[in-house]
Amino acid sequence: MISKIKQGTKKGLQRLGARLLGQEVLSEVDRASSTTKATQILLSLRYQEMVRRGEPLPALRDIEFRTFSQNGEDGILLFLFSVAGTTNRQLLDLGCGSGLVANTTNFLVYHGWTGLLLDGDENNVAVAREFFARSRDTAGWPPTVAQAWLDAESINQVVREHGLQGEIDLLSIDLDGNDYWIWEALEQVQPRIVVLEYLDLLGPERAWTVPYRRDFVGEYDAGGLRYGGASLPAFVKLGRRKGYRLVGCQHYGYNAFFLRNDVASDLFPEVTLASCFTHPKVLQGVKTRLGDLLDRPWVEV
Repeated sequence: MISKIKQGTKKGLQRLGARLLGQEVLSEVDRASSTTKATQILLSLRYQEMVRRGEPLPALRDIEFRTFSQNGEDGILLFLFSVAGTTNRQLLDLGCGSGLVANTTNFLVYHGWTGLLLDGDENNVAVAREFFARSRDTAGWPPTVAQAWLDAESINQVVREHGLQGEIDLLSIDLDGNDYWIWEALEQVQPRIVVLEYLDLLGPERAWTVPYRRDFVGEYDAGGLRYGGASLPAFVKLGRRKGYRLVGCQHYGYNAFFLRNDVASDLFPEVTLASCFTHPKVLQGVKTRLGDLLDRPWVEV
């Protein structure tokens, strides 16, 4: 009984902490809304002007900024969509977390996008729902946020049940587990741009993913995810089969960006795997964290 009480108290405190953080972020968002949105609109217009004038476009790592993303993903995605254009401004986020730190929130809050956010943790879902329902920029039509344990067998049904289908502009995948298998199985939507997290520790040579298990949960150490997901070469192979090309990564080298082959192929050519493994963080991580990781179960694809 005491153990159950302690677990319930811990979950309650975690939930309270997350919601207090959500309120703090919400206040900051409301204060910064006008200036942040205006700045991003001007930046987007500048990128479009560069294309019209035939000016050289900057490298992805030179235009990074963070509004809600963990690192510079917000800046990269704004750049990609400014140049490649949008269609319906719909998105799908698999593993959205609390929504307070996510690759999709910037578009939902500051650019009027709509979409579906899925996460397996009920606390994350509760915080995200409250955040989007109370934010002035999304309160009128908040994104759909739903709890679901995602697996290859159910992913299409879950997305279909929430009304998303066909072409969308953005897919974000950050599950720390069956990411490879779920992207492989996903057919309900056809995103124009995909951003996903890969296991950089495996380097640019090994096309490996964790074996598929419906109940797989990632393993972590002090540096973050250590066993879960898949390597970048594995995702590149899968992307090619599905009609996508790798166009770059954020500077730390663990979030990659893929464009569908019919989207801005003249402006964003495919890049090499090696170009995503240059930052000292990646190189140091391989030296200090790899350990016996190579001896764990893997599937070569």
